[in-house]
Amino acid sequence: MVRGNTRQRIQDVALELFAEQGYEKTSLREIAERLEVTKAALYYHFKTKEDILVGLFHDLTRPMDELIAWAEEQPRTLETKQEILRRYQVALAHAAPLYRFMQENQATVRDLSIGLTFKERMLTLIDLVQEPDFSMKDKVRCVSAMFTMHAGMFFMQNVEGDPEDKHEAVLEVALDLVAQAHGA
Repeated sequence: MVRGNTRQRIQDVALELFAEQGYEKTSLREIAERLEVTKAALYYHFKTKEDILVGLFHDLTRPMDELIAWAEEQPRTLETKQEILRRYQVALAHAAPLYRFMQENQATVRDLSIGLTFKERMLTLIDLVQEPDFSMKDKVRCVSAMFTMHAGMFFMQNVEGDPEDKHEAVLEVALDLVAQAHGA
């Protein structure tokens, strides 16, 4: 994730430091030092670490919002639901460092405003790939499809193999779970 403007550079460096040493242990001073700017220059863009994280979250999860908006306008067919998973995988890949941070800092994220926002988005996506009248097993299949996408991003990096093959395998399993839920 290489982005150009100062605001984006601040967010990228902050996310690197959060990943290296944790959100709680990273100070604004350390972020400024890594950027080789003064704390005052950093304050011009962000007043707090949470402001940085919230800004980063909004910037990098915009594709998720766009996906939800798109999906809500589509027919509730199996093909649409499978396309939701395909597009979600692209959105996850685009914001992988943020999602890794969220996975590794769940307690912190839960206490910040982004935690509730992310949970609401996930619940919306899950609703979009299932039907209200599904059996409990089929609802579990749809929820599992979404979490397969996340697990694939986090845990498959430790599995030997071609990254593209792993990417395709994760998507295939998620698509299969949704197809099973829809009786296909």
